Amino acid sequence: MSGTVDTPYQGAFLGRVHHFALRVYFEDTDVSGVVYHANYLKYIERARSDMLRAAGIDQRAAIESGEGVYVVAGLDIKYRAPAKLDDDLVVLSEVLEVRAASCAIHQRVMRGTDILADARVTAAFVWEGRPKRQPRAWVEIFRRLTEERD
Repeated sequence: MSGTVDTPYQGAFLGRVHHFALRVYFEDTDVSGVVYHANYLKYIERARSDMLRAAGIDQRAAIESGEGVYVVAGLDIKYRAPAKLDDDLVVLSEVLEVRAASCAIHQRVMRGTDILADARVTAAFVWEGRPKRQPRAWVEIFRRLTEERD
């Protein structure tokens, strides 16, 4: 791990799959002591944002320049097993498909070798509520990530 103790954690690509580690905190759990279902969405969102950053995609610059922003246009998630307080988890993210104005990403929340949640996310690139072509450089980054899969 590079950086200092005051540097936020960053995940990394191992091959074509981005790994983002996290721990379950008390605030993540519900009254039954397991992770509340909506918190898995937070986990995969953080992992997806970290994946984009690690791939060289600067979302903040795109927003600030008026170029566009990613929004979740579709989400299919299956919950398979519960995570509990203090569990060490890893979110695995893999780009499945890239189109002119969107990309599909497979994300799995794992505890060891167990899949706890399995999601397919479609992220659309938009500006002012309308679909927009992704920056060409970003499409090339995604294509490289999907080609590594083949």
